[in-house]
Amino acid sequence: MNQQIDILYADDDLIVVNKPPQLLSVPGRGEHKQDCLVNRLQADFSGVRIVHRLDCDTSGIMVLAMHAESHRRLSKQFEQRLVDKTYLARVEGHLPSARGGIDLPLALDWHNRPMHKVDFIYGKPAQTAWQVLSTTDTTTLVRLFPHTGRSHQLRVHMLSMECPLVGDMLYHPRHHEYHRMCLHAEMLSFIHPHKGERMKFMNDADF
Repeated sequence: MNQQIDILYADDDLIVVNKPPQLLSVPGRGEHKQDCLVNRLQADFSGVRIVHRLDCDTSGIMVLAMHAESHRRLSKQFEQRLVDKTYLARVEGHLPSARGGIDLPLALDWHNRPMHKVDFIYGKPAQTAWQVLSTTDTTTLVRLFPHTGRSHQLRVHMLSMECPLVGDMLYHPRHHEYHRMCLHAEMLSFIHPHKGERMKFMNDADF
């Protein structure tokens, strides 16, 4: 492997890892985009299968299946929104209150792909709740609770509040002094596909 992947848990049915930033979840198009989480893990876990994804620049907890039946059961939990997850983000500026929510529909911005945008005509429903954890003079550390799982949902929702993510070169390119995008999947909770018990994993961010 090119980089050691931090394995939080593994058994015959699934594996839970902490994905580093700047790493694709699955291969992209072209030879230069073949390095990814799944390919690195397959060197040691030949049957591993992707269940859900994180953006390349997003770090944090992911669960992967070790075989087809586990994949089917885990995927169904994501489809039925039985999976709980939270994210940590550091954003530019300050949010208007200690807690709140965003309900703005999102769609792919076809003329600026892979960017997404708020679209009240063609967008799909997207909801995010937030909780402020701490502030500095110029930034806010916030916990995000996505109630839906749209592509780039947290990045676009924070941008809509005029609080773009620190280090987000796609949506906030004028700020490039930080070494990474400050978005981290800190908690993931799901039902074990074979044992039937709820499992919860947490991993803190480095920002």
